[in-house]
Amino acid sequence: MPQRIIFEPSSMDYPLGKKIYEYFKDKPVAIIKAGAQNAARSIPGTTPAEKYAHSKRTLLITTNKLKKLDVCRPSADYQFSLVSNCPGHCEYCYLQTTQGAKPYIKVFVNLEDIFEVIKDHIQQNEGKTTTFEAASLGDPLALEHITGSLARTIEFFSGLEHGRLRVVTKFPHVDSLLNLDHRQKTTFRISINSDYVIHFEHNTASLDERMEAATKLGQAGYPVGFIVAPIMQYDYWKEEYDALFRKLKDRLGPELSRKELTFELIQYRFTAAAKELILQRFPNTRLDMDEEKRSLKWGRFGRFKYVYPKEQAEEIREYMTSQILGRFPEARIQYFT
Repeated sequence: MPQRIIFEPSSMDYPLGKKIYEYFKDKPVAIIKAGAQNAARSIPGTTPAEKYAHSKRTLLITTNKLKKLDVCRPSADYQFSLVSNCPGHCEYCYLQTTQGAKPYIKVFVNLEDIFEVIKDHIQQNEGKTTTFEAASLGDPLALEHITGSLARTIEFFSGLEHGRLRVVTKFPHVDSLLNLDHRQKTTFRISINSDYVIHFEHNTASLDERMEAATKLGQAGYPVGFIVAPIMQYDYWKEEYDALFRKLKDRLGPELSRKELTFELIQYRFTAAAKELILQRFPNTRLDMDEEKRSLKWGRFGRFKYVYPKEQAEEIREYMTSQILGRFPEARIQYFT
C-alpha cells in the first residue's frame, strides 16, 4: 500500500487510470494531481536516503508513449513496461543507476497503446517468434493487486501467434493468474538466491514464498524458470548455493523438477554511478563494491561495469552449472553473464 498517488492528468482518460483512482479514493493515501515533471517535487525528504524511501512508497499514474522498444538480450528480443521501478528495496539493483533521479514507481495505464506497439514489433519480425520481457524496468507482479495489468497482458499474448511473454519476479502474488487461458505463451522466472544475498533484497518476498509461487505457476501449466542474480562470492558461498538448490528441488517436488526448467545466471556487477547512489541510500550497506577486486567490462548502455575477474567468474559458472544440472537434469541454462 503506497503512501501517495500522483495522477498525471492524461491518465484519467484511460479506463485503468479511472479504476486505480476508484481503488484509492477511499483509502488512507494522499492523492495528488500533477504532471510528471512535478512528481519528484511532490515527494518529501531532505536527504537522499529519505527521498529514496518516500519515493518507494509513491505511485505516479501515467502513460507510456514509446513507439520503439529497446532490445533486451540475452533475456528476450525486446522489453516493454507495464510499470517502472518497484516497491522492492534491493540494495544492488541496476535501477539505482538507470532510474537514479526518479526512484518513484510509475504505473502505465494506456495498455492498448502498449499492445499495439508490441504487435508492430512482431509484424516487423516477419512471422518469426518474438519474445518480450515485461519486467526489465520494474516488477509488475508487485502491483498486480492494484492494476490487474499483468493478467490482461498474459491474456493478450495468449492470442498472439508469434508473440511470447517473459516475466521475472521477486513477489509471490500469483493466485489471480493461475486460471487464465495463458496457452503456455507466458514464461515466469522466479528470482532466487542464497540466504546471504536475499538479505540485501528488502521489502520483497521470502525465498519460501517465491518457491511456493513457482510451484503454483508450474502446476497451472506456465513454463517456469529461475533467475539466480546477482551471484556473489563470499565466505561459504558454495555451501549456501548448494543449500539453495537442494531446497528448490525439495519444494518443487519430483514432477516439476523433471520438467525442462530454465535457469539464467548473472554474476554481481556494479557501476561507479550505482555505487555512489547505493552509498547515499544505504550508507551502512555491506555490499562488496571494492573496485580493486574487480575487472572492468564495457556495458551496452555506455558505462563500464565492475565484474568478477575472469578466473572467479569461471569458477562461479562451473560451480552453479554443476549444482543445477546435478539436481535438474532436464534443465536448460540459458546464459551466464
